[in-house]
Amino acid sequence: MTNHPFYDPEARLRELGITLPTAPNPVANYINGVQAGNLLFLAGKGPRRPDGSEMTGKVGVDFSIEEGYEAARLAAINQLAVMKGMLGDLNRVKRVVKVLGMVNCLPDFIQQPAVINGFSDLMVAVFGERGVHARAAVGVISLPRAQAVEIELVVEIED
Repeated sequence: MTNHPFYDPEARLRELGITLPTAPNPVANYINGVQAGNLLFLAGKGPRRPDGSEMTGKVGVDFSIEEGYEAARLAAINQLAVMKGMLGDLNRVKRVVKVLGMVNCLPDFIQQPAVINGFSDLMVAVFGERGVHARAAVGVISLPRAQAVEIELVVEIED
């Protein structure tokens, strides 16, 4: 699986028309990711647009589920930028292992999985079967800077 001739996440990004931004800088006292052995633990990232603005507000109030899906997709693009910055080459990704998706919403909102699918669907589109992962999608009453979503993940990498 590791040296499959058709595995090329960077080419997939081009096919999808996605240009990765510069990895967003941490906003507090932490770093974007830590490598422990062959695992990358990536800090939470939100839906920052290419112009630097963020999607802020509550899904189900300020945003529809579909707009929340797009927010989660933006978070995925930002996490891909972090991975690219840390690894130099996304072909080193062996497997997306675990995702934690947090949705800024009211207590009665129950569509968190549909929102976080925006992240998961892009991971699978970019990495194929290696992008299929374990996941939790939860609702929270607040996120830093009122972000619509925040998503962290663990990735297995090749040396």
